[in-house]
Amino acid sequence: MAFERTLILIKPDGVQRGLVGDIVGRFERTGMKIVGMKLMQMTEQLAAQHYKDHVGKGFYAGLVKFMTSSPLVALAVEGPKAVENCRKLMGKTFCTDAVAGTIRGDFGVSRGLNLVHGSDSAESAKRELGLFFKPEELIEYSRAIDAWSWNDEDKG
Repeated sequence: MAFERTLILIKPDGVQRGLVGDIVGRFERTGMKIVGMKLMQMTEQLAAQHYKDHVGKGFYAGLVKFMTSSPLVALAVEGPKAVENCRKLMGKTFCTDAVAGTIRGDFGVSRGLNLVHGSDSAESAKRELGLFFKPEELIEYSRAIDAWSWNDEDKG
């Protein structure tokens, strides 16, 4: 299994609805380790960098307006197959399509407000983590629970 890091954003709707603790807890309970976390206001410049692949699409202006409307929480999450496992935990993009047991399936109430963003590949994760975190903001540390969450096979 590949041991990797990914970016998770708890979007403005997740922050405004008071779901930050519940969402962070979901990732931690799967054995994932939070190696970076910050509450921040996304600027239009950061939104343009982060969503550069969506520039020119019909939903882009509304997406930027939403993402810059209120604080969000940026997380750097580490673990075996972090990108894939975190995306499974988040659930399908549209909350109305997400199954129970996923973040979007359990907490989602709107098709357009989907609570979280997660990098879609290891390459995207590296780029996105660089947008939201300086290298010195990502902390290397061990947890007692790691021995009970991951073994050498998981670390690849």
